Amino acid sequence: MFRRTFLAIATTAMISTPAFVAAQSDMKDIVDTAVDAGNFTTLVAAVEAADLVETLKGEGPFTVFAPTDEAFAALPEGTVDTLLLPENKDQLVQILTYHVVPGKVMSTDLSNEMMAETVEGSEVTIMTEGGVTVDGASVTTADIEASNGVIHVIDAVIMPGDM
Repeated sequence: MFRRTFLAIATTAMISTPAFVAAQSDMKDIVDTAVDAGNFTTLVAAVEAADLVETLKGEGPFTVFAPTDEAFAALPEGTVDTLLLPENKDQLVQILTYHVVPGKVMSTDLSNEMMAETVEGSEVTIMTEGGVTVDGASVTTADIEASNGVIHVIDAVIMPGDM
């Protein structure tokens, strides 16, 4: 009986392991996940203009607070076009890296009044009472997992304190 149970468990493990590995390898990185979502075209264009694609395709892990196209559209008219100009690349990099936290921070890891240091170097304030916010931007979708981290969708573009 023990031998039969062991063989059944071992066989199941051998059969399911390739499926698990395949599922893990099929998971896309943060950039490809954002591209496939379809509502981050402005963010992806900004990441490309800032030469951050390879970084966000890197090993990570990263946590990205990703503004939607609507969030970018809510900025004052001309802001996005101005930021995408080559002469404003440093400012664009500063804004985009303010949306990224090193490590994989899932929604279950968050606590009220939590401070998280961004890749840009400043901290964002995370609030969890009455819904999750990051520097006042509401998280509309949490925990979109990617092979190199996680994306949390936010409804506004957040800015470092010195901007």
